[in-house]
Amino acid sequence: MGMAGAMSAALLAGCGGAASSAADTASTASTGTEASSAATTEAADGLNYSKLTVGTDGTDLTASLKILTQRTDLIEDGTFDKYISEFNAIYPNISIKYEGMTDYANDMTTRLTSNDWGDICMVPTTIPLTELGDYFEPLCSVSDIENDYNFASNRSFDGTVYGIPSTGNVQGIVYNKAVFEKAGIDKLPTTPDEFLDALQKIKDNTDAIPLYTNYAAGWTMSAWDAYIGGGATGDADWMNITMPQTADPFAPGVPTGDAQSGPYAVYYTLYEAVKRGLTEDDPTTTDWEGCKPMINNGQIGAMVLGSWAVVQMQDAGDHASDIAYMPFPITVNGTQYASAGADYCFGVNKNISDDNKLAAELYIKWFSESSNFSYDQGGVPVLKSQEYPETLAAFDGMELVEDTTAPSEIADLADNVKQEAELALNADETHVQRVVEAAVNGDETLDDIVADWDDSWGKAVEKYAPKA
Repeated sequence: MGMAGAMSAALLAGCGGAASSAADTASTASTGTEASSAATTEAADGLNYSKLTVGTDGTDLTASLKILTQRTDLIEDGTFDKYISEFNAIYPNISIKYEGMTDYANDMTTRLTSNDWGDICMVPTTIPLTELGDYFEPLCSVSDIENDYNFASNRSFDGTVYGIPSTGNVQGIVYNKAVFEKAGIDKLPTTPDEFLDALQKIKDNTDAIPLYTNYAAGWTMSAWDAYIGGGATGDADWMNITMPQTADPFAPGVPTGDAQSGPYAVYYTLYEAVKRGLTEDDPTTTDWEGCKPMINNGQIGAMVLGSWAVVQMQDAGDHASDIAYMPFPITVNGTQYASAGADYCFGVNKNISDDNKLAAELYIKWFSESSNFSYDQGGVPVLKSQEYPETLAAFDGMELVEDTTAPSEIADLADNVKQEAELALNADETHVQRVVEAAVNGDETLDDIVADWDDSWGKAVEKYAPKA
């Protein structure tokens, strides 16, 4: 069974309440191989994450850990304190303190330039895979954990794992079921135009904002980039292998032959929603924290965010049962796919003491395997044996596509092309905000924007992509 099909089977079993045991295959030359790099040798000769046993190893260890995270909400509401208490029941002499950052990707990238930033962080996606070993401790080889862990290769290079997933995400849309029902939407849309029609019904038949962009928060806009991969194309190789070698990836119909799918269709959905007045009146006034109770109480119809956001919206008011999660409305040749992948991954500072490295890896292993964090947060589980949450029920039977990790010989190609083209997909929001601004101001069409993107991208591909 292929990776997409395997994950589909896992989701089908998991949403029914049964334990999932299906595989999430890496399917690249750089994963699942015998680890031969110096970093992997170091991990194998010394501390190896995969061989640690929580509750047996390091029980007499004394250490203090600082963990840097993007989840400021879980610091403020005491959720992380609960997990620390549970861990301390096993390791009472390992003290843990979380530090939160709102603009996480940018701030953490800057912090990494100092060796003493802390002990554990969520590895910023701004760090190229080829540079992970410059900052983070090698934990094990991909082959050590890929049979048991989903997304094992996400923060890896040349067969070495530098980051352990905190949870997994499916890319879809958070929506309010009561608003959809009041608007007369009796079937979830499966194409961009069907979704836009549904938003129009919300505008015509309710007082809710059909689609809330969260433009002002900035980082929330970069979430749209997460939808242009497997979910929009049905192709696991697209993001990291094919797209960095394609001169016009943003043009209508690329690579599927249908303008209602592929990357263009994702940005078309946003552009048209804003242009047609199906979003908030003034995007600059959107409020990330304020939107949570708004969608909970029916003032917002839908928001384009990863599955991690569902629980936050459910917890923001008295109408948790109204909050649901639907696949992004794109269909490729009659099949609807959804992109799936790791959320931020835990990385361990390579410059800390050996005792702190052991303490850090023990906490990460406990957190990933025993805390139930993924289930509690409505995410795809880290372990393949763990249950899927009910929040992902709408994805039953769908094919979930995880982006294939590029083989080592082109491991830095995607990053080089994005940097040269000045399109920091999944890391910077300005290009997505440009779509919103153009739709509001009417000074650029979407075709103008994607032509500009393709011009820069094509030049970068010409410079960096291997020649046939």
